[in-house]
Amino acid sequence: MAVATAEHVGKRFSLEQMLGAREQSWTALRDIASRVAPGMSESEAIDLAGERLAAAGMQRIWHPSIVRFGANTLKTFRQRSAPDTVLAANDIFFIDLGPVFDGHEGDVGDTFVVGDDATMHACSEASRELFARTAARWREGVTGVALYDYASAEAEAMGWRLNHATKGHRVGDYPHAVHKAGALGGFDAVPVPGLWILEIQIAHPTLPIGAFYEDLLMA
Repeated sequence: MAVATAEHVGKRFSLEQMLGAREQSWTALRDIASRVAPGMSESEAIDLAGERLAAAGMQRIWHPSIVRFGANTLKTFRQRSAPDTVLAANDIFFIDLGPVFDGHEGDVGDTFVVGDDATMHACSEASRELFARTAARWREGVTGVALYDYASAEAEAMGWRLNHATKGHRVGDYPHAVHKAGALGGFDAVPVPGLWILEIQIAHPTLPIGAFYEDLLMA
């Protein structure tokens, strides 16, 4: 990765608008999650996400909305879910959104549980806790590479497995991809605030469930 150019932005970039896109994305995600219910298929949930993002005033998507139920929570972004997956009465699911608001890219993800399965609830909460610990480590001034080394060790200490194929990425004014920044986990410099998404995806050490949480790294 070319560190010197990895954090370039376009002429339209505004940190204020970047933070606004983040907030609008989180509002939409919580709205969508509140409407996901047992008996719904993943494809129905993805359709729901599209409808609610449109209602929220999204300009377009920069990556497709992802919704994973049950064992599909172990899948990475580019892997296909098992077909015809339906949310059970006691189940775990995550939502990953990539909308554009005001010319800036939002990217948020969180995990939710329906029912009272204690292990699923613990898994969901662990992804948030690991994100918080890793973000706090970033604020100490470490490289992207070191950040994911830390996340891996911390996940193991917490009793979970980190999915090493999910290692964060750049965002910015749309389209950020023209700057070819690569993964956060491969960035051998200290990432600046407001441009990088920290992704945390974990798996239970033995059960077929996982959890996902992502958000913008901010000072």
